[in-house]
Amino acid sequence: MMNMPPITKNLIIINVLLFFAMFVGERYGVDLNDILGLHFFLASDFRWYQFVTYMFMHANLEHILFNMFAVWMFGRVMESVWGPRRFLLYYMVCGIGAGVMQELVQFASYHVSGLDSYENVRTALGHVISMESYLNAWNTVGASGAVYGILLAFGMTFPDERMFVFPLPVPIKAKYFVMGYAVLELLLGFGRSADGVAHFAHLGGMLFGLLLILYWRKPRRNGGYGGGYYHKEGNAFTRFFKRFTAWRRPKMKVYMGKRKDDMDFNAQRKAREKEVDRILEKVKRHGYGSLTEEEKRTLFDASQR
Repeated sequence: MMNMPPITKNLIIINVLLFFAMFVGERYGVDLNDILGLHFFLASDFRWYQFVTYMFMHANLEHILFNMFAVWMFGRVMESVWGPRRFLLYYMVCGIGAGVMQELVQFASYHVSGLDSYENVRTALGHVISMESYLNAWNTVGASGAVYGILLAFGMTFPDERMFVFPLPVPIKAKYFVMGYAVLELLLGFGRSADGVAHFAHLGGMLFGLLLILYWRKPRRNGGYGGGYYHKEGNAFTRFFKRFTAWRRPKMKVYMGKRKDDMDFNAQRKAREKEVDRILEKVKRHGYGSLTEEEKRTLFDASQR
């Protein structure tokens, strides 16, 4: 935990604390999963803040262990590459996007087979249950949507990184691992699996993550990449998005001794960028563990600018 990047570490801590808080709340008759979980937007228990809070709640120990292991395993790598602010934004966008997808799927299900399912529930219970109680029972919790977004980011950033996946006897490239998971979730989602897992929420996290990565990779008018968020024009939301997602840049210049001219400054900046590109290429080919301590420090320093 000491060497873990700050956002990854704090995300895990918050999830674990809320998981224990769930058991404490149960002793006092408070169901945190019901309060903070994401309800169907037509239900009376739905609140807008649940699009954020639901991704920090979990149903059981197995649920949180799987998700937090994935955050630790892949999140720390992506945070080291992207930097804390960009990684946090990506995590939140994937989690909220997964919630939006889940709401859309529930809305479609409600209109297609909602009444039939409602009657089946009433028959199974053997007594009358109100439509309001039925809708409030649709509750989603878990960080899985954000986790699947992180998996997608890892697969797109390090497509040829080899991974050992149980029970496969041979390593598999990250890009095939991610594509396999996406296909599996799609099949399970359309197969109407009764396992209680929000498969389309997982796909929603990957979809929103893909859109954000493609936006970041979009060429800017003035060169480079980033979807144009360095442009001065734009509304208040665009300016906020620019401020939150851009790589850290120094707000002042401090010169020791003789002032360097713009040509020297630009040459040093290009040399740093070239070195970072070389390190990222090495990570893609041989994995993050192949870096020396100096290369890791260079990559981390670049993420802070």
